[in-house]
Amino acid sequence: MSSHEQYYVPAQSKWPIIATIGLLVSVFGVGTWFNDMSANREESNGPLIFFVGGLILAYMLFGWFGNVIKESREGLYSAQMDRSFRWGMSWFIFSEVMFFAAFFGALFYIRTFAGPWLGGEGDKGVSNMLWEGFEYTWPLLSNPDSKLFPPPSAVIDPWHLPLINTILLVSSSFTVTFAHHALRKNKRGPLKIWLALTILLGVVFLFFQAEEYIEAYQELGLTLGSGIYGATFFMLTGFHGAHVTLGALILTIMLIRILRGHFDAEHHFGFEAASWYWHFVDVVWIGLFIFVYVL
Repeated sequence: MSSHEQYYVPAQSKWPIIATIGLLVSVFGVGTWFNDMSANREESNGPLIFFVGGLILAYMLFGWFGNVIKESREGLYSAQMDRSFRWGMSWFIFSEVMFFAAFFGALFYIRTFAGPWLGGEGDKGVSNMLWEGFEYTWPLLSNPDSKLFPPPSAVIDPWHLPLINTILLVSSSFTVTFAHHALRKNKRGPLKIWLALTILLGVVFLFFQAEEYIEAYQELGLTLGSGIYGATFFMLTGFHGAHVTLGALILTIMLIRILRGHFDAEHHFGFEAASWYWHFVDVVWIGLFIFVYVL
């Protein structure tokens, strides 16, 4: 047994329980919010409940990750723990891949099967009897039930803001890689500059995404309630935007840690995990740009 590496076992923690409570409150708040919207209630406690749940989750993340950082700085983690963290992050990113695969799959199913069937095409073209006269095209600017789901007047031009955002995110993938190389060579100055530039590119991306949403809602009539095109558009781009926000926050925390002297050329998995996540976010956006905006 003496030849085996020591494996750090932390003391009992309150954080898993707090995380469970935070998730429960958040999900309950979202459910209440959506139910009240469906019932056309003018006032709802859903947003407030969701906000409280978010605060509980933020408190949990700050405390739990703070403990992990403290334990790492005290040298309590062995090479086996490092491998465990790498496997954990790998499986987390895999779960995120499956998350987006479900939404891309829904988009593919609608465009390839359900939409043409409702338009009278394919082996289930008899579905056309539901809305006689409906002609399927994508993007869907003429919904089967236009009174219930008013269609948008137009779609977002992919060669304007979406193209700019694509350039921004692809560039940020390079800058975070340059930062990683600088860290491996223990060049703290370039590391700080490249990482700060990565965060800046992410923030600019989110600004343009907000501008795009304003244009969609106010000028094009493209909303979550404008039919299946609007629903899939905002579900995919909205969840991606949430991931960019989270990724930018994670990179900001990495920058703060670097400014405080954390990490060295050999031990920096916290930064490496953040860069993995950022690269994943970039790859998802390329898929969105191609299949949501262009095709």
